[in-house]
Amino acid sequence: MKFNTDEIASVLREEIDRFERKIDVRDVGRVLEVGDGIARVWGLQGVMAGEMVEFPGGITGLAFNLEENSVGVIILGDYLKVTEGDEVRSTGKLLSVPVGEAVIGRVLDPLGNPLDGKGPVVTDERRPVETLAPGVAERSPVREPLQTGIKAIDAMTPIGRGQRELIIGDRKTGKTAIGIDAIINQKNSGVKCFYVAVGQKDSSVAVAIDTLRKYGAMDYTTVIVSGASTAAPLQYIAPYSGTAMAEYFMYKGEHALIVYDDLSKQATAYRQLSLLMRRPPGREAYPGDVFYAHSRLLERSAKLSAELGSGSLTSLPIIETLEGEVSAYIPTNVISITDGQIYLQPDLFFAGQRPAMNVGISVSRVGGAAQTKAMKKVAGGLRLDLASFRELEAFAQLGTDLDAATQQRLDRGYRMVELLKQGQFAPMDVVDQVFSIYAGTRGHLDAVKREDVATWEKDFITFVRDQVPELRARVVNSKELDAEGERMLEAAIAEFKRQWAARESGAKAGPKAVAAAR
Repeated sequence: MKFNTDEIASVLREEIDRFERKIDVRDVGRVLEVGDGIARVWGLQGVMAGEMVEFPGGITGLAFNLEENSVGVIILGDYLKVTEGDEVRSTGKLLSVPVGEAVIGRVLDPLGNPLDGKGPVVTDERRPVETLAPGVAERSPVREPLQTGIKAIDAMTPIGRGQRELIIGDRKTGKTAIGIDAIINQKNSGVKCFYVAVGQKDSSVAVAIDTLRKYGAMDYTTVIVSGASTAAPLQYIAPYSGTAMAEYFMYKGEHALIVYDDLSKQATAYRQLSLLMRRPPGREAYPGDVFYAHSRLLERSAKLSAELGSGSLTSLPIIETLEGEVSAYIPTNVISITDGQIYLQPDLFFAGQRPAMNVGISVSRVGGAAQTKAMKKVAGGLRLDLASFRELEAFAQLGTDLDAATQQRLDRGYRMVELLKQGQFAPMDVVDQVFSIYAGTRGHLDAVKREDVATWEKDFITFVRDQVPELRARVVNSKELDAEGERMLEAAIAEFKRQWAARESGAKAGPKAVAAAR
């Protein structure tokens, strides 16, 4: 058989032209042992802390512990599919999640994968899960109010855009309800909302999502779910993932609100990971850097400076206490990081006061700076009045005779407590709150029966909306209650009281008239 040299030369020329110098250089290791969401890997010499690694079958992991002879990897997926001896490859990438308008209205897992059956999240934009918090020079003071729609909170522990306000209390005291109410109240405000459920029962998360959908809040809300049945690594990274998605809007100059429900379960997941990685345990077996885990998360919430677009990220972390023990390790850590706390007391909750906020312990370190002038004017002394009422109430229980002035203060206090009660998922406009609190603090409810206070308030707000719309428009536009506005409000209250009295007398006369007719 003869070879044609021209043919051989042309084939060689063609192969040379098509030749591409590609060298596939990857850092490859082997799984030494695996279990409980943790893999110990040998051989990944150049891997970075926080770098993503890839297991067979597309399962990802995160380099968590860099040791002398091995790397501790937390597995972000089904760790039961990872076996000893599997090949592990480094990717050279940090963990990131999809961000942008595409995530709004979706229910996602901490890696950004959809859980709502609405198809993939279509977006080209991603953000790293872990980023540095804005520095001091990049922030501006918190002065713009973020209304929760809850009278007791907006009046006494106001929250501003860019603030971190802790919601703390025992289980089943209404912590989640406050977070959900705050999200529902952001309708038509332009604030994008994120609800991060960590370690919660799937049934509880389903109820929360159904509530948000029912009140139209899912149109501007993203839910990140890492339920109680999810592996500890995903519970640990869920709050960081939610923050990365919310930060996207903050750096665009928009406003976002994020609710972490709850960080005590994230701390428990982090403790589990750390103990499995054989990191030295500290107080209550938590690792020494559990404070840093929460501080680097919550410090990312900020009100940015005008040079960076004046965007904001407000966070409402939730912490669950055990029998009211606010001095436990994780609660004291988070209290020291945040800008105030709303403490929910079981005794008040079971006594029918909802929200069950303890006025004495609850505080906002931003204070009146995050309130409108109208609210600041009417609610300025409300906290002190309620605190002194609680003292008087305790004194009155001793059974001693009270003088008329003390009895009057007690009666007003009881009516203010009734006035501050609020149903779940019924947020109230801040202007309506101002009118309601003004009527209570100025003594216009003193003659109303305690059981009728809620009805009086509801009817009065309806009366102002329907019969005195110019007063409401004045306060909405100016955001303050000036002398003329106060005069109009006093006149409106006087007219409503006259109508209320006439209605009451008519209701009483009704049965008598019927009896007389018989």
